[in-house]
Order: sequence, then structure tokens, then C-alpha cells
Amino acid sequence: MNQQIILATTSKYRKEVFGYAGYDFIAQGSNIEENFKGRPNTPKELVETLSRLKAENVAKEFKSGLVIGFDSIGHFNGQILEKPKSKEEAYKRLKSLSGNKYEFFTGVHIIDLDRQNARSKVVKTEVFMRQLYEDEIKKYLEEDSSFNTYAQGFDPLQTRGMTFIQKINGSYNNILRGIPLESIVEILNEVGDVEKENK
Repeated sequence: MNQQIILATTSKYRKEVFGYAGYDFIAQGSNIEENFKGRPNTPKELVETLSRLKAENVAKEFKSGLVIGFDSIGHFNGQILEKPKSKEEAYKRLKSLSGNKYEFFTGVHIIDLDRQNARSKVVKTEVFMRQLYEDEIKKYLEEDSSFNTYAQGFDPLQTRGMTFIQKINGSYNNILRGIPLESIVEILNEVGDVEKENK
């Protein structure tokens, strides 16, 4: 029996990257409150919890298949970095990250509705930023209106944003679009009966 994959996300970027793996899938956004009382305050526990809640929320709508939930955050100087709400906040974020290292965490939670079990994984990538100049930060934020969709305040796939990174340790897919594809494919290969696209 081939199992359908359901991505618990509305992110066009995650859907695009997941499509590269060649699996048939559908996507449905979750409806959860992320800023709930008593939510974990460590990055690993937070992405574990939110990815699980997103997957569980979407899983209620299906009777079979594999539901995959995601959540990503940045972590720098003991603080959790979430998506900047304004250009000013993104500017401050990039200024603080300039010449420094930050960590990017993604939680992945996979629910197997047919076997009634679940698996979780947290992927951490270390990102080393080069020294950034004020003018180039301002120019970047003027040119790229999608800065507020990334916890780090910039798009690592956009031409200028890509040059901000000096080096990384860990999954490159993780920081690109918040989807550590190699880890997910490894789990899906272990499951063994997911649908591939007919090409």
C-alpha cells in the first residue's frame, strides 16, 4: 500500500523544495497558536513542540497517510530569532549577526496514520556570517521584500543574501528553506511505501 504524504504547511518555499525529492504530496496548513502559555524556551524543544502540534492539527483531517509538520527558528546570543516584523527589525537583526555565528533549528515531526506511530527529528545548522556593511544591508532590504519570511532577516537563496554567509556547518537545505530534505528523505526511505511521482 502506497501512503500519501501530507505536508502540514502553506509555505511555497517548503513545498517547492520538497518537490525536488520526487514524492507525490499534498499540502494543508495547520491552525495552531504558536505563542501559547508555557511554550518551551529552548530552541530544540520549541521546534520539536511546534512541528508536532502542526502535524497533529493537520492529521485530524485525514484517516491515512504520512503527515509531516515543520517549524524553524534561529538562535543567537541566547535568544530565539523569529521572523522580523518590520524592515527596521530586520536591519537590527542583520547588524547583530554581522561577523558572528548563529544557529538555525528545524523540527520535523512525521505521523504515520496507518501504523499509528510518529517520529521526530531536530536538525541544527551553524551559520557563520561575514562582516556586513551598513550600506549593503540597507540596499538588500530595499531590494528584497521577502526579508520578513526568514528568521535570520534575509533570504539565503537570493543573490545578495547568499553572499552574507561565510560558511556553514550542517544541512544547507535546512537554512535555505527550513526543510532539511536529506533527513526527511532518509526517514521516508525507511518507511518504504510512499508514492513517487510518475514521470
